[in-house]
Amino acid sequence: MSHVLVINSGSSSLKYSLLDMTREVELAGGLIERIGQPVSTVAHTVHTVASPGEPTPTILEARYEDDRPIADHDEAFAAMLALFAEHGPVLTEHRPVAVGHRVVHGGARFYAPTVVTPDVERQIGELSVLAPLHNPANLAGIVAARAVFDDVPHVVVFDTAFHQTLPPAAYTYAIDAQIAREHRVRRYGFHGTSHKYVSEHAAEFLGRANDSIRQLVFHLGNGASVTAVDRGRSVETSMGLTPLEGLVMGTRSGDIDPAALLHLSRRAGLGIDELDDLLNKRSGLLGLAGHNDMRDILAGADAGDEASRLAYDVYIHRLRAYAGAYIAQLGGVDVISFTAGVGENAVKVRADALATLGFVGVRIDPHRNAERAPGIRRISADDSAVDVLVVPTDEELEIARQTLSVI
Repeated sequence: MSHVLVINSGSSSLKYSLLDMTREVELAGGLIERIGQPVSTVAHTVHTVASPGEPTPTILEARYEDDRPIADHDEAFAAMLALFAEHGPVLTEHRPVAVGHRVVHGGARFYAPTVVTPDVERQIGELSVLAPLHNPANLAGIVAARAVFDDVPHVVVFDTAFHQTLPPAAYTYAIDAQIAREHRVRRYGFHGTSHKYVSEHAAEFLGRANDSIRQLVFHLGNGASVTAVDRGRSVETSMGLTPLEGLVMGTRSGDIDPAALLHLSRRAGLGIDELDDLLNKRSGLLGLAGHNDMRDILAGADAGDEASRLAYDVYIHRLRAYAGAYIAQLGGVDVISFTAGVGENAVKVRADALATLGFVGVRIDPHRNAERAPGIRRISADDSAVDVLVVPTDEELEIARQTLSVI
């Protein structure tokens, strides 16, 4: 039995998934949200694989939900164990051989999946200065999980690891070099686990060697990033020192002139914390149109709301700008993939983002693009010089794979 438990611990949430890696299927998964608030939400889903001998087995799903107070991550782990015990699968019968953890920021220190030790925990804590909203919560999840599963190895997979192949020209900011070194100011990139999974899965789907093709991967969710993958290696990515840089996102601004912040500080009297809140929580689609969900933006634009229309246009403008820049960096492109909530579901976003790329031979088939179907699929026309795909991401499976690779 090769069961791996994957943990993604956020500041106020705990997401988990138990995977059977002999078949690479999820047996159960869940999400505990609003940890530390008066009422937390708990959801646990059990998957039963029917007809296991068939090429495409049927997945039967049972979902359990309730609301209850959960004070901290230790209590969240206790709730998770109770859900497994009550609704299955029973962990004593499906004991994980390892626990895999997602950690957002590995800095320049961690470039591969890493077995957790006290020293690794210490270094993750030190890196919290680069990701104060993420790493402390990730570390809390690791500590809680190690207390519960103390007899199996724990492995950390870092969001930044896939981007450790960025060349110096891509990760270096043009500021005073000594200050940059002292304070570790450089571009790190994020969503690396997703970008790695999607680029490898796209190559496999096309029957092409991953080390022979040039790819763009658009991870478009509430957080959004694009990565240029040259023959299996990340060579350029839109997020930087933090996940704030780059594309327009649900609540994050993406690229902005740094002098705009100095202007707002001097003229509007905004302090550091207020500027941080503005850029991370009150900008992006939310700041422009009052909604951070692309479905609401599209509905508003269709209804004639000018703010929604502008928000959508700015969003697409940024996607096109990055696509063009990264194709230039790659010297051409063979495959373009869309993933995550918006990338996998927003038909219009995909079509509009690529509408100006005819000069490199991109042709979208409108019928294929509009088709709603599970799994990876091609949306480019037969005469397109570039394969365009929708590739559902599976970060939990990728974390589980990387976890097994080091134990």
